[in-house]
Amino acid sequence: MIYDSIVIGGGVTGCSVARFLSLYDMSVILLEKETELCQGTSKANSGIVHAGHDPKPGTLKAALNVRGNRLLKELERPLGIDMVHNGSLVISFDSDDSKIRELYERGVKNGVADMEILKRDEILALEEAVNPDVTWALHLKSGSLVCPFSLTYAMAENAEANGAVLKTDHRVVSIRRESELYRVITDRGDFLSRCVVNASGIQADVINDMVVPHEFSIVPKRGEYVLLDRSEGTLVRSTIFRLPTEKGKGVLVTPTVHGNLLVGPDSITLSDREDTSTVGAGLEAVMESAVKSVPGLNFRKIITSFAGLRASTPSGDFILNEPAPGFYNAAAIDSPGLTASPAIGEYIAHRISERLKTGKKLSPVLDRRPIPRPALMDMKERNELIGRDDSYGRIICRCEEISEGEIREAVRRGATTLDGVKRRVRAGMGRCQGGFCTPAVMEIIASEKGLSMKDVRKSTKGSEVLV
Repeated sequence: MIYDSIVIGGGVTGCSVARFLSLYDMSVILLEKETELCQGTSKANSGIVHAGHDPKPGTLKAALNVRGNRLLKELERPLGIDMVHNGSLVISFDSDDSKIRELYERGVKNGVADMEILKRDEILALEEAVNPDVTWALHLKSGSLVCPFSLTYAMAENAEANGAVLKTDHRVVSIRRESELYRVITDRGDFLSRCVVNASGIQADVINDMVVPHEFSIVPKRGEYVLLDRSEGTLVRSTIFRLPTEKGKGVLVTPTVHGNLLVGPDSITLSDREDTSTVGAGLEAVMESAVKSVPGLNFRKIITSFAGLRASTPSGDFILNEPAPGFYNAAAIDSPGLTASPAIGEYIAHRISERLKTGKKLSPVLDRRPIPRPALMDMKERNELIGRDDSYGRIICRCEEISEGEIREAVRRGATTLDGVKRRVRAGMGRCQGGFCTPAVMEIIASEKGLSMKDVRKSTKGSEVLV
């Protein structure tokens, strides 16, 4: 089969591109090298919907951040994306408000709405846990929180509902130009397409170099985080930033969509593109920086730490170009890439539709039914759900109150590993980090997939739990 578009990469950018392409009258296939979607940068980030005050005016980051912020709010309900609209504060300890005012003016140039500059008393009235030495803050009311897993899977499932094909465990090893087509060669077969989208994150320069001469280099930057228990989740309501530096937005303190408290990240430049380890000194530095913003943080309540890699370039901007006819880069998607991802998908899909001269589908699927969450329902709704399927009445993950029905539905929607289940329905994401529910989740995966328990993995090949 000759596809109209092949998307390489199953993170939030690739899945967003596939979703917007699927709204057009064209055939689309997405290829992901890992066992699960959302396995790279998209699984380990701050989960922040940035307002758009930070990027340099006139850049792709600036335009697509603001557009992505608006698109996420439009897509939240139809696609069942987990979001919380909590607002953001960029705090300063300077004696004057000049730097805060610079950010405000930059936000105005970028088209950010609902901003205001607050003084000390106004800040502490809004967030009493903030360091009382604070002097000024930029209040960004359009800042929000999003679950990156929820967003990625929502885009992927909606793309699939509109006819897109999603293939995991397909590592691209080379790409050849054959007349007017591209032959994308993977370790599990070849695929022909009129257009190719490179949304491969940390490996984007490698994929680019398969088609055109070397144009850019991806510089991996590791960011480390600590996640606190839900008991700490109400310490702040807003996302608390400090004034940005040349290294980025710095260490933030933020609630999460699901009620935890997240602190991080740092920014460490690496040469190893696979190094997502956490380092004791790095985590200590993150915590020391965070308490300058919110002194009351209780780090005795940490339930896990993790690190993610950002795909950066020296240019500091997204790379969205067409270096060869029909070959498109969606590369260097570092912060605010999560926020911008729907806008990137819209942008790339529009350009491909113009190239292929295809119009929108007459009746695309524009909504998605999320997996039911009994713990979030009132008792009447919960009993009605259990009446239809009693597996939703058997709790498997006690920390997050996740039922057997939710786990089975996650597997039926594509999860094949413990991490795939965890990211879709949060089984194993709570206080005990899977210490209680892992064996039962493994049994459900094995029964749904017809596997031996010894074949059930945590994540990638080689991470089998039982031997």
